[in-house]
Order: sequence, then C-alpha cells, then structure tokens
Amino acid sequence: MALKSSMERASKIAGGFATAKKNVFIQYQGRERMEQGLFTQIHKDILRQGMKDEEIEEIKIYIKPEESAVFYVVNNKLQGQIPF
Repeated sequence: MALKSSMERASKIAGGFATAKKNVFIQYQGRERMEQGLFTQIHKDILRQGMKDEEIEEIKIYIKPEESAVFYVVNNKLQGQIPF
C-alpha cells in the first residue's frame, strides 16, 4: 500500500510535460499528417511484408515530405516506404 501511495505522489509531482498527452503534426506545402496515422500505416505495411508483430524490435522512420514519402527500417533489416 505504501508503495502505491509513493508512486501516485511521484506521478502527481512529475505531471506537466512528462505526463501530458502529446500529438505531433507534420505539415508541408498544404499537406498534414499526424504522427500516429503514420505509425499505423507503417505497422500495416510491415505486417503486409510478412514480418510478425512480435519480431519488431526497432523502427527507424525518415519523413521526407519533399519526396512525398516516409521511409522506414525495421530491426536494421526490413526496409519500406509509405506515401506522405
């Protein structure tokens, strides 16, 4: 019980930026994409390529709006691209 109270106090103290809900929008030449939407599309594309969800350990994402593309690399092996 004491541990739970300590954790609750720490959470309240941390508050602010650390616990705030965050949304990232990428805008370029009249187009806008949300970070979460890109993550969802990338996840679907990774699964479409045959990789299993539990195999995903690391994803590097490169957003290149000037090329209308989002590139990604999974586990330093699988590469892919989705439209921006």
